[in-house]
Amino acid sequence: METDLVVFKDSPIHGKGGFARSTIGKDTRIIEYVGERISKAESLRRCEGNNEYIFAVSPEQDLDGNVAWNPARLINHSCSPNSEARIEGERIWIVASCEIRPGEEITFNYGYDLEDYKDYPCRCGSPDCAGYIVAEEFFERVRNRPSLP
Repeated sequence: METDLVVFKDSPIHGKGGFARSTIGKDTRIIEYVGERISKAESLRRCEGNNEYIFAVSPEQDLDGNVAWNPARLINHSCSPNSEARIEGERIWIVASCEIRPGEEITFNYGYDLEDYKDYPCRCGSPDCAGYIVAEEFFERVRNRPSLP
């Protein structure tokens, strides 16, 4: 599976991942994160079923990216990401936050909160890895107090 900028293949981080086919400049839209538009109530139901692919896009709707036609769902988390998810209107783009070299794995921080964080260990391999898939604002808390609820 591939796009103009990304090829998806086995990843050393987890399962499949997205890798740059060529140099990707900072602020380049790499790929759109697409999926099914769902209500907040349906989003809550799916999250309770351990769906980890949901983004909030508006006060009324979320986007469930857990669909086969969304290759962006395969982009892995990193504690030292080279891209970020940006909501533009009601669309979500994975955008380069720095120059990405050919062959480099494309990553972004999933931004999880502290709820059930121990269920989401991080395998990104970054020297700055927090050990868990959490938003950067929580890195020091999970590093210094891994027994957080």
